[in-house]
Amino acid sequence: MKRIVFFLILYSIPFGSVAQRVLKSANSEIYESIQKLNFFGSVLYLAAHPDDENTRLISYFSNQTKARTAYLSLTRGDGGQNLIGSELRELLGIIRTQELLAARSIDGGEQFFTRANDFGYSKHPNETLQIWNKEEVLKDIVAIIRKFKPDVIINRFDTASAGKTHGHHTSSALLSAEAFDLVNDASYKAHDLYEPWKVNRLFFNTTWWFYGSKENFAKADKSNLLTVDTGVFFPTSGMSNTEIAALSRSKHQSQGFGNTGTRGGQLEYLEFLKGDKVKNKTNIFEGIDTTWARVDGGVAIEKILSKVEKEYNFRKPSASVPDLLKAYQLILKLKDEHWKSIKLEQIKNIISACTGLYLEVVADASSSYPSDKVSFNIEAINRSTIPIKLKKITIKPMHGEDVSALTMKVFNDSVINLQDNKRYRHTLKGIVPNSVGYTNPYWLNQKGTLGMYSVSDKKLIGSPETPRNITATFDLDIDGYVVSFQKDIVYKYNDPVHGEVYQPYEIIPPVSIKTNQKIIISKPKEAIEVQVTVTSYMDNVNGNINFDLSDGWSARPQIQNIHLSKKGEEKTVTFLLNSTSNQTVSFIKPTFVITNETYNQEIVEVNYNHIPKQTILLPSEAKVVRLDIKRKGQHIGYIQGAGDQIPTSLREIGYTVVELKENEISAKKLQKFDAVILGIRAYNVNDRAKFYQKELHKYAENGGTLIVQYNTSRNVKVAQIAPYALELSRDRVTDENAKVTLINTTHELLNFPNKISEKDFENWVQERGLYFPNKWAKEFTPLLSMHDKGESPKEGSLLVAKYGKGYFIYTGLSFFRELPVGVPGAYKLFANMISIGKNEIEPLKD
Repeated sequence: MKRIVFFLILYSIPFGSVAQRVLKSANSEIYESIQKLNFFGSVLYLAAHPDDENTRLISYFSNQTKARTAYLSLTRGDGGQNLIGSELRELLGIIRTQELLAARSIDGGEQFFTRANDFGYSKHPNETLQIWNKEEVLKDIVAIIRKFKPDVIINRFDTASAGKTHGHHTSSALLSAEAFDLVNDASYKAHDLYEPWKVNRLFFNTTWWFYGSKENFAKADKSNLLTVDTGVFFPTSGMSNTEIAALSRSKHQSQGFGNTGTRGGQLEYLEFLKGDKVKNKTNIFEGIDTTWARVDGGVAIEKILSKVEKEYNFRKPSASVPDLLKAYQLILKLKDEHWKSIKLEQIKNIISACTGLYLEVVADASSSYPSDKVSFNIEAINRSTIPIKLKKITIKPMHGEDVSALTMKVFNDSVINLQDNKRYRHTLKGIVPNSVGYTNPYWLNQKGTLGMYSVSDKKLIGSPETPRNITATFDLDIDGYVVSFQKDIVYKYNDPVHGEVYQPYEIIPPVSIKTNQKIIISKPKEAIEVQVTVTSYMDNVNGNINFDLSDGWSARPQIQNIHLSKKGEEKTVTFLLNSTSNQTVSFIKPTFVITNETYNQEIVEVNYNHIPKQTILLPSEAKVVRLDIKRKGQHIGYIQGAGDQIPTSLREIGYTVVELKENEISAKKLQKFDAVILGIRAYNVNDRAKFYQKELHKYAENGGTLIVQYNTSRNVKVAQIAPYALELSRDRVTDENAKVTLINTTHELLNFPNKISEKDFENWVQERGLYFPNKWAKEFTPLLSMHDKGESPKEGSLLVAKYGKGYFIYTGLSFFRELPVGVPGAYKLFANMISIGKNEIEPLKD
């Protein structure tokens, strides 16, 4: 197996930036990190979403040039789809945040975000910047640039692409260009956090796509373009930069971006936009001092570290430690705080790697709550002949005599010698202070807007994650020099299949409370049965469940007392809720009261193998939709595609939904279903669809109703989408409030069993629909017309055709977004699609 380059092991965090394994490094990788220590220069790559970044360039600048490199994604990708699960919106943003961190752990970059919320596809930057709140996002960008202090910024997108690509894309370039001019303007206040900074130059990472074709690009004037060959080979790893970039890109699993590595030359083009022009068309750092001479006092350090690099002993890395410690002491005296903090962290990692130092603090449980007692298992080992003493271990913030006693004992005695390859282990016990906040993504702690997350602590803006609540610091005497190492607390266990598994150590509430249904569909004035589940994360919990209800609502009983004796225990109770209100939509919020403390949050876990386990606190509430919905048919077969929650939504209104496996798809087996529905992008992601599609069509031909939801126009696995000619396009309506006109108003689907009107398209979210067909056979009947501002009407969102004895329906409407959030009209329309052909009376007339 090939070893991945130095940064993957030396700097990587295998399960995300918080679930940190102890750093382990090969000797050649240490040498690479010494080279990086001796380079002064920073590059910031900037775009709109997770997956927009060019991992070839990020890896190249990080590992070939040795520059400090980062990616600023304006959003967390919350508005996209999810190919690995059913999480959408905020939870999808959590997944994509972690996928970016996993990608950076491979290509060697750092990661930043603004508060911009990915609200979905936007056709023009004017719309994007209005929804985002342009001035606030601009402040975020300027603040992040001033914090990171890049010499060079590279945009992924073009400022002149308005209307040609995603509005978020163009907006990222426009904001970057504006921020470039503002970042060194002392009068521009960006959260009042960081001093102005001068960026030397701004580039646009152009490709042939922006020229319309490869032929056009080949003929274009390239005098303003710099070229970078990112296909370089790294002998120390046995891999090409492009192979590493493919591994990084493949971490975007929720978007299906598995990537095949390439070898050989790979040119990237950087168009100069602003700043100091360069003469050397291959060096973006031209004219920038990238040596230790850049900082006052750096020349003496460079002399030492040049010797370390030149005389590095691959067989005995610890031979470099005495000189590294001398350089470390000089770095401590630097006046340039920015480079001082960066280089201190780098050199400490190198010293640790050269000594084979292993420092780890493992909690005895994956989570604790404020006032909880917890044990920490400490392990420290020195795997070199360099003299190392453990002077002090500090775990902050913790209470308890045991923690205090051991901390002082180790400090005062100062006799714990970490001898070569002899493990030191100890257990500390302490109490989590009540002042410690819960672990939660900081951008979800407050309610935001459609386009912006709300963050009260401005210092957190830009950070990919919330800093850990509890950390451990090891103070070591290494050959006479005191060096401190800070470590996040982790939890780990042995899995029979995966072996050693690391997880973040979380601080959470002692209880989680949730309604078992997030969307409750009921008839007006009808009493609803609500199940509430309480999960205990501590022993011996006794409390009362009640509801925070709006006017007109009442609960029976009003309060229920429950007792949970053991940590991890769950109990579910049932309430009967009534309302005299005429409101169509209401929210009900259960609370759990222990003495005088009220808990009203649900603990949600997101757990996939390629990212660290995530624990999220969300408000505990359910949306009640009063809807007198009628339906025909009962049994539904559902074939999942890219993943959606529509089966759950259909069960809410009384359908029996069976999620089908591929071996269950035959016309004979399907005949028991009143309708068979394909999940979103089923024909894009199901490789065997080309084999079972004929069975689906036969089912419809024999009298069934086949409903195919949206597919993208690319990477379709079947020869054609429908039994009749139908051509998908990239047409979409992104304005969720765009006017919808009913056409063919007498059609059964718009009248039975629910009368559909234009009011049924009120309160839709994020969009109307996407990837509408723009050409179809005469057998299809279009039912709806809609369009975004300034565009021609689109009639392909809902197409119906009689096929044999049954029906075929294709829809690009975004039901996968509307049903899970309880849009009444979407439920009515979907019920009508399922009910088609089951009308025992004449079709209704206008």
